[in-house]
Amino acid sequence: MSNWDLLFIDAKLATMRPAEDGYGVVDDGAIAIRDGRIAWLGPAADLPAGEAEERRSLGGRWITPALIDCHTHLVFAGDRADEYERRLGGESYADIAAAGGGIRSTVAATRAAEIDELYDSAHDRLRQLARSGAATVEVKSGYGLDVASELKMLSVARNLGRSSGLSIRTTLLAAHAIPAEFEGRADRYIDQIIAELLPDIVENELADAVDAYVETIAFSAPQVARLFRATVEAGLPVKLHADQLSDGGGAELAAHFNALSADHLEYAADAGIRAMAEAGTAAVLLPGAYLTLGETRKPPVAMLRELGVPIAIATDLNPGTSPLASLPAAMAMASRLFGLTPAECLAGATREAARALGLDDRGILDVGLRADLAIWDIAHPRDLSYWMGVSPLDGLIVEGLDFDLG
Repeated sequence: MSNWDLLFIDAKLATMRPAEDGYGVVDDGAIAIRDGRIAWLGPAADLPAGEAEERRSLGGRWITPALIDCHTHLVFAGDRADEYERRLGGESYADIAAAGGGIRSTVAATRAAEIDELYDSAHDRLRQLARSGAATVEVKSGYGLDVASELKMLSVARNLGRSSGLSIRTTLLAAHAIPAEFEGRADRYIDQIIAELLPDIVENELADAVDAYVETIAFSAPQVARLFRATVEAGLPVKLHADQLSDGGGAELAAHFNALSADHLEYAADAGIRAMAEAGTAAVLLPGAYLTLGETRKPPVAMLRELGVPIAIATDLNPGTSPLASLPAAMAMASRLFGLTPAECLAGATREAARALGLDDRGILDVGLRADLAIWDIAHPRDLSYWMGVSPLDGLIVEGLDFDLG
């Protein structure tokens, strides 16, 4: 006799294990949970005899792996909706930045904010992601751009992980932009990150990975390579904002350091995509930023598919270029803007998103993995990419426990 904490019956399962139908569907399924893990799943007809502390009938609702947002800038202060309105009114980003706007306005507000203020605003945004089905969320720093403020952001993110009931992965993105006080001295700023920030985040376990931005408006590939060498020596994996606005060799750089992921990739060269395929580096596509910035060059989806590069999808939630707090909305955008199939979109927000974070204990429904489940009131999983502006989430289970969506 098996003993389970929770048993779901009368459910349709999209396991997201690789399958011919794209979803790994079990039409009349059941899932048993014990100690926060999936203890059994499969066709209800094969359910072994056993007892459960709680037994729930889902009336034919769908269960998928809980969604995973593998690229966000969740922690920040300030608001840039006024800049958005001004750009639509004809002002250029350069003009707004020259007047004190752009990323530097967010940096100024974030530096000035108290920890409680940052926590409260980020917590509200995190709950929006949870209501869209996300149980795991990656949170980057990168709006502090000095040692104290970057550490403050990462501390807030860690606190969110301890208190929210969700799984938070933290990433140091101090090399996000060149701070005003280091204008013209980007190499000195990289020196500071290596000498002061890296040892602190390693000693205090504040970050799970290190990210950087290779772009003409940020850092060069050689500068980031120096940071990544130090990061790998310190025992942390790397990720990279790569080839978003121009081909800066980001995809190849990410692959060279066996990065978990290279993100954006609109201008990635063929050689870079081949290098990613060989290294096993995932591609993270960010349709929210593509849409907000009015980009016209799409990521090389056909080549990513052809070479078998894992394709993940994320919100890129941030105040400047992707004010997006819904993974189903990101999936809907990815299908329409980039031509991804609904199955690719759901895989991109579950199985492949887990790979982009280096996590092998979630992202699919399988025995022994975390019982992170999203319950949906939908006719089919393809609906998650088809519908826009609706919230079909019926329930969220995180490590076997109900998450309060209220």
